[in-house]
Formats: sequence, structure tokens, C-alpha cells
Amino acid sequence: MESFPKIISVDDHTVEPPNVWRDRLPTKFHDVGPRIVRAPMKELTFVGGRFAPKMGAPGDDGPVADWWVYEDLHRPLTRLDTAVGYSRDDIKLEGITYEQMRPGSYSVPERLADMDVNHVQSALCFPTFPRFCGQTFTEARDRELGLLGVRAYNDWMVEEWCGPQAHGRLIPLTLVPLWDAELAAEEVRRNAARGVRAVCFSEIPPHLGLPSVHTDDWDPFLRACDETGTVIAMHIGSSSRMPSTSADAPPAVGSTITFANCCFSMTDWLMSGKFDRFPHLRIMYAEGQIGWIPYILERADVVWEENRGWGGVAEKVLRPPSELFAEHVYGCFFDDAFGLRNLDAIGAGNVLYETDYPHSDSTWPRSKEIGEEQMGHLAPEVVERIVRGNAIDLLGLTPEGLWAGAGRA
Repeated sequence: MESFPKIISVDDHTVEPPNVWRDRLPTKFHDVGPRIVRAPMKELTFVGGRFAPKMGAPGDDGPVADWWVYEDLHRPLTRLDTAVGYSRDDIKLEGITYEQMRPGSYSVPERLADMDVNHVQSALCFPTFPRFCGQTFTEARDRELGLLGVRAYNDWMVEEWCGPQAHGRLIPLTLVPLWDAELAAEEVRRNAARGVRAVCFSEIPPHLGLPSVHTDDWDPFLRACDETGTVIAMHIGSSSRMPSTSADAPPAVGSTITFANCCFSMTDWLMSGKFDRFPHLRIMYAEGQIGWIPYILERADVVWEENRGWGGVAEKVLRPPSELFAEHVYGCFFDDAFGLRNLDAIGAGNVLYETDYPHSDSTWPRSKEIGEEQMGHLAPEVVERIVRGNAIDLLGLTPEGLWAGAGRA
């Protein structure tokens, strides 16, 4: 491949600086709102898809980590949050401090420098402490504080992380208060007014104790996304439950089948009738890879054709699911040679590229080389579309691939 296009990554991550909420919440919430505390790690396990850290008391023995403390929640920063620059064999399940992570994880200038190293022009970043769709605030007791926490994160994301110092290269991705669809719609519209075109959502809301997409409960939120052109971005794990097979299954089992929640979620959406009701709605699956998509589309079409009479979808799913997928759904990948060999069965217009910086799965700093290896059989115009063109269209970026709202932040 003579020249590989500059990458627009639709799935990177930010590790929020310590002062994000303390600088933006009213003083009365400073002792209960999200804040960083340095303390020992008493215990840390990740088994059966469940992450279980235990914070020690000051003065206890054990390795020290920086912890986010919020109400009764104690959540450490871990090496899995920011693993780039470390050998794969040195990436362990352990707590860390800010000094022990690559500065590009939380600092814009260093992030841009690391993007340059990796042939990345622009990046859309998911959160860390709020978790992938803001579950942290949804699970909190104080709804007033939770709503303020969501809005504070969004203000930081738009005004600082994606502000003027990012030069349009960082693309905002915001949160909504998932516990109230009307408030969620208001937050979508508030951020759309300042140029935001992507919002986090859960792949399987019932896992969070929330309504499914088969109900009408989400309609205010979906309508706001439909009317503002805001894409709904769902990251693996955004249901607070990673796929696994048993309570004692090692993390390698879940890591192999991380696509499973995306598979279930996409089937939900295709059989929900929402795409017929909200014709401009678009959804994307971050870090779900794409190789599994052709079979699901084939099977969904067969079920729709043969079983829709008794399958509960005849009156609401008006077209074959594969047609709905082509118009409304995007799969995202960073390392999926099999999916790229079967691109015709997915659709070049429905695929987005990502680098997953700074997570342990990240292809940094070899995203370009891996892309060249896996896309070498594709026509240059198809590669251009996958690596940047689809993202430009979906996220409303400038022709150069930059976020146009940066000057307004």
C-alpha cells in the first residue's frame, strides 16, 4: 500500500485528570463528589467478568494506587486503563498512580504527540471513571449530584479535552443521565447545540436495571438523537457486565468473546422497530470487531422472513434487518483480518477504524502497520472510507477530518 490514510479512531479513551469534578461541582459536593485519593491496594480480582477492587486504609501495607472515591464507590486506576508503552508480558492486573501512566492518557498535548506517533489524525474518546456510558453516575444514590456529575464531565470533555488546544483533533463524546430519558434528551440537545455529534449509551440497558430498547421508555432520548444527528456509541462492557461463561472463568475467556454483548445488542436493535420510527438514528459498536456481523445479518433476515408472524416483530420491523443494518449500524474494529476478508458481506460503508489507546488491547504505536497488513487486498478508495471517510460522514467532521466545534469550545 503506497500510502495509508491518516486514521480517525472512533474508539480511544481518556483517563480523566484528578480535578475534573472538583473544579466544576458546587462546594457542598466536594466531600462526596468524584475525587482522587491515594491509598494502598488491599485486594484486586477480575474473575467471571467481574472487577472487584478493595481499598486499604491509609498506613496499610500494600502497593499504592490512585483511587476515585465517589459516595461509597472506591475505584482504582489500573494498568489495564493505560497500558500503552509497556510490554504485553508486563501488563498485569494492578493499581497504579498518575505518575505511573503514560501522560498522553490524561494530558492533551501528550495525547496529540502520541497520536502523531501512531499515524492518527483525530480520535473519539470514551470515559474511564464514569465507565463506558456513565454507569457510575446512574448507580449513585444522589440524583442531583449524579446529574451535575454528568454535566460536569460533558463540559470538561467539550471545553477542555476537545477545546482549542486539541486543534479539532479530539472529537467529543458525551454522557447522559440514563435514569431519566427526558433529562437524557435535554443533555443530548444541550451538547448538540455546541457541535457534539456522539453520545454514550449501554449495549444492554436491562443489565443496568434500565428499560430495554423494545419499550417506548427511551423514545425522548432516541428522538433527540434522531433530530440532532447524534450517533449512539456503545462500547463493549457498557452494560457493566463483560461476557463470560462461569464465575470462575479466567479473564482470557471473556477477552476472547468480548464481541458477544455487541452481537446481542445489535439483534435487539434490529428487532426493536426503532429504526423505522426514527429514520435518522445511527448506532455504533466500539471495540466489538466486525467478523461476527455477516452471520447475524443472515440469521436475522431468515428469522424476519420465516418467523416474523409468531416472532413478535411483524408489525414493527417493516424491512429485512440487513437493510436496516446498512442504513443505521456501524461496526468498529482495530484488529480483525477475518472481518476484512468478508467485508462485502458487511458493507464498506458500515465499518469504522479504531486504535483503543491507551488500553491493553491497543494497536498503538503500530495501528498503521496493522491496517496496511490487513487491508492490503482492498482498493485504496475502500481503505480511505474505512480508515477515515465513514467517520467524517457519521460524526459531522470537516473534510479534513477535524471537529468543527473546537473553535466554539
